[in-house]
Order: sequence, then structure tokens, then C-alpha cells
Amino acid sequence: MERIAWVTDSTAYLDDMLKEHQDVYSIPMVVYFEGEEFLDGVTLSLEDFYTKMENSSTPPKTSQPSVGAFVELYNQLAEKYDRIISVHLSSHLSGTVSSSKQASELVDIPVHTIDSKVISFPLSAMVKKGIRSQEEGKHSAEIIEYLENLSNNCELYVLIGSLEQLHRSGRMSGVQKLLGSLLQIKPIIKIEDGKLEVVEKVRTQKKALSKILDFVEVSNSKSPLKELFVLHGTNHDEAKALVETLKGIYSNIPINPYPLSTAIAVHAGVNTIGIAWYNE
Repeated sequence: MERIAWVTDSTAYLDDMLKEHQDVYSIPMVVYFEGEEFLDGVTLSLEDFYTKMENSSTPPKTSQPSVGAFVELYNQLAEKYDRIISVHLSSHLSGTVSSSKQASELVDIPVHTIDSKVISFPLSAMVKKGIRSQEEGKHSAEIIEYLENLSNNCELYVLIGSLEQLHRSGRMSGVQKLLGSLLQIKPIIKIEDGKLEVVEKVRTQKKALSKILDFVEVSNSKSPLKELFVLHGTNHDEAKALVETLKGIYSNIPINPYPLSTAIAVHAGVNTIGIAWYNE
């Protein structure tokens, strides 16, 4: 069997399966905070980041891994693998996909870079689905085609914890941020073809979550869902309550909470919450 290395980035939450898998590698995003440079998940843990955020008025920033960092990793992997499948967060939200593609031209091992068009655990889930396909004996070309199809079949809705941070990061226009702040509007944001799009504007958090539950039901009515992911920051109780609500409706599928990575929380805020799933 062809030896395949799986690479993702630190915006993906690595659950136990991915952490313990010998063929999975994660390249860290760069976080700039209070004049210092950190590697997401390496020199800056999620817990440390949240502590720093609570005690600082300085907005953090992020940057994608450099081409050089990818080249170094890919060259190391070339010593024990035949091929690399590198799956990363949406190219509309980061230059990570571009860095991987540039690096792939500078190494001798075949590298296939997949634009997941998503973030957080849906990205992790895509890697897991790819690994499962490999274990089922599918050829690399079939796996890559499957993953590229998956990238167009994820629905992800979030309530941003901080419109201010999202605006500072350049992911939201000043007009949208001002309206949201002045009118106390909760914009429901969907990742559409890899881009952040405001799909609904409601007045309260409760109504916004109710609307997202409606989106889940519409999707489930078209084709029964196989799994739901609840994405969250430091708002663990809210995430737990949402999981319980969903389990009361969809009792026959896995539904679990997954924390946002540091790099995502930098832009979205620590109280962000959302629901995501794949339509397969």
C-alpha cells in the first residue's frame, strides 16, 4: 500500500484519533501578540491565549505558515512516505493553501494540497474522512477527488463572539460591524464556498441559535445527517447546552463540542459558537 502522509494546519482541532495517528502532521499558524511571535499550539496553547486575551487590550494577529516551513516539513516526510495529502483551511481566509502549493513545487515528493473551504473541526473531519477512505483501500486519486467533493458539501454557521475582532482582521466590513454594534444585531455567518457570508441578522443570541437549528432541520429533511459538530470558544456551558439540545432532536447521530483553535479565536472572539455538518 502507498505510504501517505496527512498534513493539516493548527486551525484544525486534533481529537484523540488524529493526535495519536502516526501519519498525521500539523503545521502551526503564527500568532503575533503583544510584540511577540508564537507558534499556534506549540509555543502558545489555547488556554494561554485566552488568559492573555482577558488581560490585554492589544489585538492579536495571525499569519499563515511560511513556504519555508512547509518545505522543511515536506522534505522530512519524503524520507518515509511516498505521497503527501495536505488539507488546509479555506484559501479565502488564509494564505496557507498558497504556501503549501508553492512548497510542493520545491520538493521531490508528490504533494496534493486540498482547499477544505472550511475551518476548525470540519477541517479535522475532512482529514479523518480521507484517512478512512485510505484504510478502505481507495487509491490516492480517488481519495483526492472525494476530498475535493467534500469541500463543497459542508455547511457551517457561526455566531461571532466579537464583531470588533472580526472587523480588525479584515473579515467584516465596517458598515456591518457598526450596524451590529449599534443595533445589537447578531449576524449569523455562513461559510459559503470558503467565504464568510452574513445569511441572517437577528436581535438575540437565543433567536440566532434557533435560526441555525432551523438550517440544520432543513438540511436533515433533504438527506439525513450523519454527524453534527458544535464549535465553541471559552463558552463551554453554552456549547454543552447546545449539544444537549441537538441530542434531544437528533438522538441517533454523534454530536460533540469542539473548541476553536487559537488562530480562529484571534479573529472570531472567544465566545464564538456554531454548528457544522457534512451533507453526504
